[in-house]
Amino acid sequence: MAEQQSNVLIATLTEVRGDGMQARVIEEYATDTPLLTIGNEQMLAGSIGSYVVVRQASVAVLALVFKMWQEDRFEQGERLSDRFFSLISVGELKEDGTFIRGVRHYPTPGAKVYAVGLAEINAIFSQFREYEFFIGQLSAHKDYHLSLDPRALFGRHFAIVGQSGSGKSWAVTSLIQNTIKAMPKSNIILLDLHGEYCWKDDAGNIQSAFPPEAVNYVEATELEMPYWMMTYAELVDLFIDRSDKGASIQMAFMREVLQQLKRESGKQLGLGVVSVDTPIYFSLVEMYRQFKNANEERKDFGKVEGALFGQFDEFLVRMQSRFNDVRYDFLLKPKKRNKSETMADLLREFVGLGAHKANVTVIDLSSIPTDVRPAVSAQVGRLAYEFNYWNPRRREFPITLICEEAHAYIPREKHGQYEGTKRMMERIAKEGRKYGVSIGVVSQRPTELSETMLSQCSSFICLRTSNPDDQAYIKGLVPEAEGDLTDILASLGRGEALVLGEAAPMPTRVQIYKPNPEPKSNDVDYFTSWREGPDDLDVNEIVKLWRTQTRK
Repeated sequence: MAEQQSNVLIATLTEVRGDGMQARVIEEYATDTPLLTIGNEQMLAGSIGSYVVVRQASVAVLALVFKMWQEDRFEQGERLSDRFFSLISVGELKEDGTFIRGVRHYPTPGAKVYAVGLAEINAIFSQFREYEFFIGQLSAHKDYHLSLDPRALFGRHFAIVGQSGSGKSWAVTSLIQNTIKAMPKSNIILLDLHGEYCWKDDAGNIQSAFPPEAVNYVEATELEMPYWMMTYAELVDLFIDRSDKGASIQMAFMREVLQQLKRESGKQLGLGVVSVDTPIYFSLVEMYRQFKNANEERKDFGKVEGALFGQFDEFLVRMQSRFNDVRYDFLLKPKKRNKSETMADLLREFVGLGAHKANVTVIDLSSIPTDVRPAVSAQVGRLAYEFNYWNPRRREFPITLICEEAHAYIPREKHGQYEGTKRMMERIAKEGRKYGVSIGVVSQRPTELSETMLSQCSSFICLRTSNPDDQAYIKGLVPEAEGDLTDILASLGRGEALVLGEAAPMPTRVQIYKPNPEPKSNDVDYFTSWREGPDDLDVNEIVKLWRTQTRK
């Protein structure tokens, strides 16, 4: 059957390299409109992104076209044109038509290159179709719908990368919508930094890009992510400036104070051993008081300064400014979550097991200060990890954490203000899948994202990327034989992606389904606004909203 589908000869192989091949198009299709027909399907011979099969004796190599060009030559005074295309080998076809990833037997120059039709494509992708986890249509075969392997995609971490405007939100929304359809008991936590996936309309009603019955909308300020559930490293990120010359002393004293306060709380709860990271309530005011006392301590009737006198000036100012800033009340002044006993309710809502059970928990971080989002994001990730780490039924309740704009809080720098945040997320990337917790990172700047995080991803959904540095970085992430495929990235349309890695049987160019409903776009329509926009604004209201830190 496979032979019947590959009997349209379009080129002859002229060069074979370890990282690719080159072929010359036969005269019949070296025209301005090289149209061919396979079955009921019409296509252009050798078009960018299309598949071909190279056959020679018992060798059958499946390849993808990634470059095409024309060269002129003169024969007996007549100008003639030859067309060539470059190929990337993606796998081998066995005699029964089944596909094997990777190439062990290469053809030699002179081998025949045949077009590939829908029936053969179906044979290649059939192993994944049983999952019915469809995400879009093949760009070169619009009638073919691509299903990914959800075990590989969600179980081994994945990345969605692409420049601004390439359709990352489109891809994330579509992916989650189709995940819910294919796997109705899925558990996803989505960090929404810009309020794109769930939002409140002018009437205060919640709107969502996901089915109402499947989504649990949580606004970070209302959820109350209490400080006492943060780890020591996260509290350091929040209150201590690592560039301060006294940072090491501040960190050491904080550890000592936290240990003391948590031991006291642990005794009240009947706990035995309590560590500095045990999630139990302690008084933030008391921690501040102990720092202040040590900073002002004098002995011998005020004649001798204490050992830590004046060491915590920067810390106290920083902590006081955080504590007095109303924007941080959800974190530092919890009203509902001010007892250790409230932790279970928080976790139930957090993982979609609250009063309204849901597949997707969207945590809206758009209303909280930018500089505290990394700490909150790390706490979200850690809570998901710790929840399943201690969950006896973790294998039956896997969780995927999708991190929007991940480069903002999982940076590439080895040392920085968000070191604790980065370390926590990298720990999930390295250890999470053992406990049923995976990560999907979404970023427009992969070069600024943690190398450790990306190295743990086994699948990549790459949208349009024109920045040469980002292209080169993505190329370095994929297997060597697939690297040249990243040359296609600059030509992808909106919502179109190159899927690489274990989730697809081979590198695949796909048009991701348009999400329905769509996420809330952050793109401003300048043309319409500058033609039909308001003549005046209520500046007093803007000032009031600014001062009260209230967004509409």
